[in-house]
Amino acid sequence: MNLYATLILAFAMSMDAFAAAICKGASLRRPTLKEALRTGLIFGVIEALTPLVGWAIGIAASQYVMAWDHWVAFGLLFILGARMIVEGIRKKECSLEDAPSRHGFWLLACTAVATSLDAMAVGVGLAFLQVNIVTTALAIGASTMIMATMGILLGRFLGPVMGKWAEIFGGVVLIGIGSSILVEHLGLLG
Repeated sequence: MNLYATLILAFAMSMDAFAAAICKGASLRRPTLKEALRTGLIFGVIEALTPLVGWAIGIAASQYVMAWDHWVAFGLLFILGARMIVEGIRKKECSLEDAPSRHGFWLLACTAVATSLDAMAVGVGLAFLQVNIVTTALAIGASTMIMATMGILLGRFLGPVMGKWAEIFGGVVLIGIGSSILVEHLGLLG
């Protein structure tokens, strides 16, 4: 795989993390650059590790993994999305003064894992190609770190405008990402 293909793959793998990060940033009270970098780092590291895991699994047993990875991604994204929707509905005020200034590590890590399962599936596929998996994984991780950091910062500006709807919208986006993964892998749209 050449440099351009690697960069395009890295960018494509980071888009769902970018969308999730925008929603996470919008639900925070004035997220700082430090929080954006923290989120970007968590997403980037996890997104870099998952193709390595996928590659290792692909070497061992690709037909078994491909049969269920989309269900795991859908389930995780659906649960996280539903949780965000419920929390958004429960909020009584639209004020971001009550919003957290940062998200917990485990919430971010679970979201990052859920949005990076497609990278694991890519890693499985890369196991059958002549690819430097470490370079590819690092490119995916770096791209995701940059995109998630930018997403949090962009969400900072959307949060005050969207209020409590930011969290509801974020939940819908996560469920949408999970649904699109499921539809794509099941071949429901052709």
